[in-house]
Amino acid sequence: MSLMLPPESLTARSVVGVAGDLFAALRGESEALPRAESVVLVLIDGLGAITLRAHTGHARSLTAGMAKKDVAHTVFPSTTAAALTSLLTGVSPGEHGLVGYRVLDRERDLLVNQLSGWETEGIDPLAWQPVATVFERASAEGRPAFAVGVAAYARSGFTRATLRGAEFVSAEAPADRVRLAYDLAERHPGSLVYCYLPEVDKAGHRHGVDSPHWVAALEELDAALSMRVPPGVGVIVTADHGMVDVPAHRQVVLEAEHLAGVRHLGGEPRMLHAYLEPDADAAKVAARWRSDLEGFANVGTREDAVRARLFGPVVTDAAASRIGDVLIVSRGNVAVYDGTAADQRNRGMVGQHGALTPEERQVPLLRLGAFAR
Repeated sequence: MSLMLPPESLTARSVVGVAGDLFAALRGESEALPRAESVVLVLIDGLGAITLRAHTGHARSLTAGMAKKDVAHTVFPSTTAAALTSLLTGVSPGEHGLVGYRVLDRERDLLVNQLSGWETEGIDPLAWQPVATVFERASAEGRPAFAVGVAAYARSGFTRATLRGAEFVSAEAPADRVRLAYDLAERHPGSLVYCYLPEVDKAGHRHGVDSPHWVAALEELDAALSMRVPPGVGVIVTADHGMVDVPAHRQVVLEAEHLAGVRHLGGEPRMLHAYLEPDADAAKVAARWRSDLEGFANVGTREDAVRARLFGPVVTDAAASRIGDVLIVSRGNVAVYDGTAADQRNRGMVGQHGALTPEERQVPLLRLGAFAR
């Protein structure tokens, strides 16, 4: 089966457009949102709309006014590096260039982790991701811009790629982060404040989205977001992606015979980038993998993906160079692993994402404070 985007609701928003809506609301020019004195963008990492609706009893504050239309679609691949960068730049992965979890730097023939590999692999965030962030745009308009997160992320390369232009302020507990974000928005009229909440994503990866640990993390975030929003402050709560649980019996393991012609395997188990040897034929490798993974994954070439606009309407040369020669997109709750790799630790991960299922691509788009209906 070839690669293509699934049909989407004509009324659903894309996370790519959220930042533009917030700027328009600050100016009083938005058709989607009322005017607000300041805005707060709350990002709950890993919280899919379908999973949230399935756990309404544990998220009464978040779902109290949630309507059927309060959803958005995330980008492809449905993974943090790609989606957060799209949310915070307002462009698709094909334009900002973060096209997966691990991608190839072809000049150095080296796989680079797009969340944690910037420093170890010597990647310049401004050169690798050159698109202006929403915070740089805010500063250009004379608006205060803040990013509230966990202290450990303050100076990371990914932070410099996506949050540059913002003053980074840290707090450890989710409730403290939300409280700090609201306080900054109230004390700095006209400001854009971003608040990052990774707890649900971490619990989901380790234990799964139906686990007691995941439910406890959701309840903690729901309690944090139940606090009063200051007058005049508009709040949007959304996510970068959802998640599906992959049981051990749904792990597909590729052995050496499957990997003939493959030089590097990047991406992540639900959306693999296969980078081929120079003499390998991408169409032939894709055909072989399509046969090997029939029923488990959709397989196509880079040209197929660009033609289908999977990475967005614009794909720069730099972004194209980081897309695999062949892409393997898992179906259902399957994950595909490299059985020849020395490190097999990621096979213990329960909750996963990156592919095209509604559970992964549909995220909440909730309105609080001055934006509440």
